[in-house]
Amino acid sequence: MVASILTINFTLNGKPRNVSSVAPTKTVLEYLRENEALTGTKEGCAEGDCGACSVILVRNGTSEPVAVNSCLLTLGQLDGGAVTTVEGLSGRNGELEAVQQAMADGDGTQCGFCTPGFVVALHALRHTGETITDAVIHDALAGNLCRCTGYRPIVDAARSACAVPVTGVLTAADAAPGEVHEHGTEKFLAPRTLEDLVVLRAAHPDAPLLSGGTDLGLSFSKDRKHFPVTIFTQNVIALRSIEDTKDSLTIGAAATYTEALPHIEDAYPSFATLIHRIGSRQIRNVGTIGGNIGNASPIGDTPPCLISLDATLRLHGPDGARDILLEDYFLDYRKTDLAADEVIAAVSIPKLTDGQVFRTYKISKRYDQDISAVIGAFRLTLADGMVTEARIAFGGMAATPKRAARCEAALVGKPWSEDTARDAGALIAEDFSPIDDHRASAAYRVQVASNLFVRLFRDMAGEDEIDVVTLDVATPNGGTA
Repeated sequence: MVASILTINFTLNGKPRNVSSVAPTKTVLEYLRENEALTGTKEGCAEGDCGACSVILVRNGTSEPVAVNSCLLTLGQLDGGAVTTVEGLSGRNGELEAVQQAMADGDGTQCGFCTPGFVVALHALRHTGETITDAVIHDALAGNLCRCTGYRPIVDAARSACAVPVTGVLTAADAAPGEVHEHGTEKFLAPRTLEDLVVLRAAHPDAPLLSGGTDLGLSFSKDRKHFPVTIFTQNVIALRSIEDTKDSLTIGAAATYTEALPHIEDAYPSFATLIHRIGSRQIRNVGTIGGNIGNASPIGDTPPCLISLDATLRLHGPDGARDILLEDYFLDYRKTDLAADEVIAAVSIPKLTDGQVFRTYKISKRYDQDISAVIGAFRLTLADGMVTEARIAFGGMAATPKRAARCEAALVGKPWSEDTARDAGALIAEDFSPIDDHRASAAYRVQVASNLFVRLFRDMAGEDEIDVVTLDVATPNGGTA
């Protein structure tokens, strides 16, 4: 590690910033409004749901401008990168950027509070080079809420603006990021090598590991915490790698959902659909699968899928690397097999082989960006109409994501039919004893988890034409809307 560097270097709306007198875990939203007087960026929810705080970020080591939630991003995460706010989109002569102009022309704004976030999200969309369809526009806007205008004129503005050729390129700062930032009694450590990360982990076993910050960021934005030491992992190049081979997909712990998504879409389309629902583009552009695993939440979205797919974790510590099956990693509620001096380095997922199918279903009160009540993940191996292997995992049904052993046993060796699926689903209550909470009752969880077996059969048979948005909306009395 190098000596302490007191400045955080980045560009803001094209101008260099060298910040030395601000805590590195101050949120970018607070910094923009309080230190830079850039008040176009708003605080709505302060938890990454409403999109009013959206800004454009080019992270150090990347070249892609992406929309992110500045309420969850810390100042230290900007080091070596570039930020553009809504104020930075207009031209030098005051002319409006294409999205701004289209929003104004099409009456896409009323009170205006949410408008800057919409403009930023659509500006980022223009830079992706994607073929613009209604589905793409709605995906790009899934993380932005408007209570006044309604989305039709905003979507119309998106179509119009995205037809205008993009001019100008957003680039990251020239300066390499520092590895140690200190402010008062607070240290922000940003190692670049896995070896240095392990050393720091061993030296500071109680320090939070910050990657995308889509969960930990709430500690800074909502709870106003400033930890004595915070260890930032996304500058570790080894943790950002993605290796896609014929037999497996290995995703580094600090690779973002957005970076991993094309590979997951190719290998496991149903898993990719789930990831689109985990969070908005703003969330996916910084959030990581490694963080979702490390969080160890019993309702985390990706672990049931990864367990069903027989994924393996690679852990690194002072004694080197070790591999562990993901299903063995979760020991109890928020308790894992990760030692205090170890870090998650990568997750490796076997590719599906001939005869194997994979599906996953998320049950939540809202289709997009909602915490799950139940997640079911199913990998079946079929031969001549018979189930020869079954790996089924659920989240939200126990203190940890867990396999449904009795359900699996009821499937293996049986002909794959709706009756077989129903019989297996009927054993859910023998595999799990879920709890009641504000997301769903225990009885609802057992019933819906059982029903997912029938949904799996009909889905695989091409018969499941139920609107997934309707199916996945849990009503307060435990039914479905």
